[in-house]
Amino acid sequence: MGKKKKEEQCPPLALWLVTFSDLMTLLLTFFVLLLSMASMDNSILTKVTLTTADLGLLDKRGSGRVNAKERLIVELMEKPWEVLDKQQRIKDLLFPDDTLPDEISKSDLNDNLDVLAKQDGVALVFTDQILFAPGGSSLSDKGKYLMARLVPMMTQTDAPINVAGYADASDASRTPLELSGDRALAVLAYLVDKGVPNARFSLSAYGNAFPVINELGRPVASPKNRRVEILLKTARPIGGY
Repeated sequence: MGKKKKEEQCPPLALWLVTFSDLMTLLLTFFVLLLSMASMDNSILTKVTLTTADLGLLDKRGSGRVNAKERLIVELMEKPWEVLDKQQRIKDLLFPDDTLPDEISKSDLNDNLDVLAKQDGVALVFTDQILFAPGGSSLSDKGKYLMARLVPMMTQTDAPINVAGYADASDASRTPLELSGDRALAVLAYLVDKGVPNARFSLSAYGNAFPVINELGRPVASPKNRRVEILLKTARPIGGY
């Protein structure tokens, strides 16, 4: 009875101090918890960053950005049997509408660029109309732009590259073989100058040996007889390279 009476007579200030002490303890626990969570997040982030770098997903030039688009193009080109259904997708990834200069329309690009499946990879086929001046073998400004857009993708794969030239007899100053070789060499030299390793390239010149044929198997006159084919040998034979 006496004990209960003493508790009822406990000063209000003492009760307030007990409550305040409990509140401070809870706040301290809360801040300690926040600090430990922040440390854990940094640790996890560091581990994720290191893992990403180990997997080779960071840009090879050290910018720290993942070249997702270029890697996607390479992945598409590593499956030549699917190119027929995805050639427009490859064109759009290589040359997005919002990056095309005014002098190159989307329809002009589609008319003068084909993406073809080959036995050992995928060929990007450009007509001379979009790469060179008539009868010339030096890359035009449009040609330089288009070739420069290929470089980031090419640096995301170690696949060998063959550049092949084709021509016809429309230029009287040079034979078709000479003109096709000069044009293929101009493309190859430009890509090497932009950073694609020279050791990955081979060069071919076919002149007028392989013209476009119609449904009857007969040669036809076509702008596509004057073309440069850039073949990325991405197809992996059984057993690897």
